[in-house]
Amino acid sequence: MDLDEINRLIELMNKNDLLEVELVEDAKKIRLKKKYDGGMRVVPAMAPMAAAAPAAQQPAAAPAQAAQPAGTVAIKSPMVGTFYRAANPEAPPYVQEGDSVNKDSTVCMIEAMKVFNEIKAEMEGTIAAILVENGQSVEYGQPLFLVKPA
Repeated sequence: MDLDEINRLIELMNKNDLLEVELVEDAKKIRLKKKYDGGMRVVPAMAPMAAAAPAAQQPAAAPAQAAQPAGTVAIKSPMVGTFYRAANPEAPPYVQEGDSVNKDSTVCMIEAMKVFNEIKAEMEGTIAAILVENGQSVEYGQPLFLVKPA
């Protein structure tokens, strides 16, 4: 990686108001991190940064996921972060398979940049499947739950 590529990453960070970028390429790894005062910060959900990288630098596509069962709708992650099924380790999960949900039902939390974001079902139905493990990293647009609409 040369200085021009590092400068492009810094410009990308500044343009998108990012605090940290990590790029792994073969045996090389670069991590750029801005100093931050730790105050409250609200960041809108963004598409993954891989779309901004040249095609030669994009990682290989993930293996195709199993087909979504007919009659179900996916609740997808609105951001990159860490998936949590409950508000804290001692609390019961927000939802279990077979639970009914409505538009305002909280189904999980996603932690992004030390901010915990409640994710709502935004539909009425029954949880058919939970597709992510507690504490797992999730990507923007990744299916988290399958719901059978009411």
